[in-house]
Amino acid sequence: MGKLIGYARVSTRAQDTDRQEQDLLAAGVRRDDLYLDHGVSGGRAERAGLTKAMEALHGGDTLVITTLDRLGRSTHNMLALADDLRARGVGLRVLNLGGGDVDTSTPTGQMVFTVMAALGQMELDIKRERINDSVSKRRAAGKDLGGRKAQFTDSQVRNAARLIEAGEPAAQVARDLGMSRATLYRRMKDTATTS
Repeated sequence: MGKLIGYARVSTRAQDTDRQEQDLLAAGVRRDDLYLDHGVSGGRAERAGLTKAMEALHGGDTLVITTLDRLGRSTHNMLALADDLRARGVGLRVLNLGGGDVDTSTPTGQMVFTVMAALGQMELDIKRERINDSVSKRRAAGKDLGGRKAQFTDSQVRNAARLIEAGEPAAQVARDLGMSRATLYRRMKDTATTS
């Protein structure tokens, strides 16, 4: 029997992989065979931890993940990865897929994996569609789209423009205000058009 190679991923640096690691270790993965990615989106193709895990896999081994979304967001990419593993004689085991443990080395496991990958992609597409629809409606209604609120009043920006006209270096004026020079110029332009 081959080795179990574990892979865990979190999308932001503020998150941790502790729970995933515990689940993988409980499933029989040795700590030395555990590969991690911190602060890496599932949509990114380049993931150092996943690359190392893939390199550690040999025929007869099994890649173990806690949930399907740890591998990625795209059905196409997940299915391509599963096909690559299968071609190399490597299994894929998902600990929490559809309420249970799924192993793609079985026909049933392959079918469940394919269906769940498609559902995961559909869920992501629906969420993206809802967000885009909401933004479009808010924009059409002239409503606030959220984001960071301006920290400086138009009066402060006009005063900064006067300092620059008087010969102060724009970079220094921007730094004193706590913004980049590009942001200061953009705010000056916006303030000039609204005045």
